[in-house]
Amino acid sequence: MSARAGGLAGVRAGLLAGGLGERMGRLTDRSCKPLVPYAAACRLVDFSLVNAVRSGVPEVVLLSLHRESDLARHLLRHWTGHPGTRIHFGPHDELLRSAGGLADGEPLPPRPPERGTADALLANAEYLFAPGARDVLVQHADHVYLMDYAPMVAAHRESGADCTIGVQRIELKYVSLFGMVEVDGDLRVRALVEKPAEPTSDLVFTAFCLFRIDTLREVLAELSALGDDGWHHDISADVLPHMIATGRRVSAFPISCYWADIGTVERYRVEQLKLLDLPMDPLAMPRTLSGAPPRYLPEHHSLVGASVPPGAVVTGSVLHPDCRVEPGAVVRGSVVLPGATVADGVTVAETIVLAGETVTEDRHGLTALTASPR
Repeated sequence: MSARAGGLAGVRAGLLAGGLGERMGRLTDRSCKPLVPYAAACRLVDFSLVNAVRSGVPEVVLLSLHRESDLARHLLRHWTGHPGTRIHFGPHDELLRSAGGLADGEPLPPRPPERGTADALLANAEYLFAPGARDVLVQHADHVYLMDYAPMVAAHRESGADCTIGVQRIELKYVSLFGMVEVDGDLRVRALVEKPAEPTSDLVFTAFCLFRIDTLREVLAELSALGDDGWHHDISADVLPHMIATGRRVSAFPISCYWADIGTVERYRVEQLKLLDLPMDPLAMPRTLSGAPPRYLPEHHSLVGASVPPGAVVTGSVLHPDCRVEPGAVVRGSVVLPGATVADGVTVAETIVLAGETVTEDRHGLTALTASPR
């Protein structure tokens, strides 16, 4: 066993992937949110998985609800062949790994409904808290970052914390979009406030965290005793504030890498375009869309997985594999998804061209994409 794998022994990850993605507008018309393509390289869920695999997390338990069959097929295809990390599909694990498996187009049996992220932990307790597990790493399937979890696990265990949360400093004006964190000089978390109206700290919770399993089970039992209407069934709104209020040790682990929570159509576009100026190596990104890394083209200031033909104007954009920009088309500040076409003579600017869509008229902005017809 390698030093890294030994350091992460006893860690079991819970990958939260059950949200509907309702704020993602038309991007989730035909796909669950974790499978939305990203950065001309992969799908949103792949960032958390590549972090787990490269860090040596022994097992990742999928905590999913919406369009789970599609997500399970993606994980089976791309993430079950890594010897150091096993993907566990919760109640569907035996079915998905059986000789017959899941037939094309066949849906998985539905899971019981959940009211929040804490319910996902409770519903999957037998897999997350199985023998041999000491700590649970909570991940999200819509976060974009590349990180080795080993230093965080080491700090968590050395401090004796009941929970260690990732934190990052951002501009104060954006703190109201996240969970605001206040810490003391020893990085012990003194307060966690979800989406504060008037932020007093520029430190935010990155929503991935490590729990000691024995403490987490105690806290979930205490909250469950309040009854369904006594809490919000949420990790950030209930579990962590309860731990802080009852004197459990919650520690902060500062991260300096690029990190983004992709929650809306606008953030989906803007955060991809930020990658054009950030030090996230395209070669380090997971590659589940085409098997090849995206290329940065300095002459176009764009990240591409498709060709730019002579006569086309492409600037400050992301072109996904299998998209087509015809000669004479203009693409500025936009994201063009797989299978999409921007026709000759058409200008698209500060927008998103959906997968499989053909744009034959000029498009500016995101108005047509922010409301889903579902």
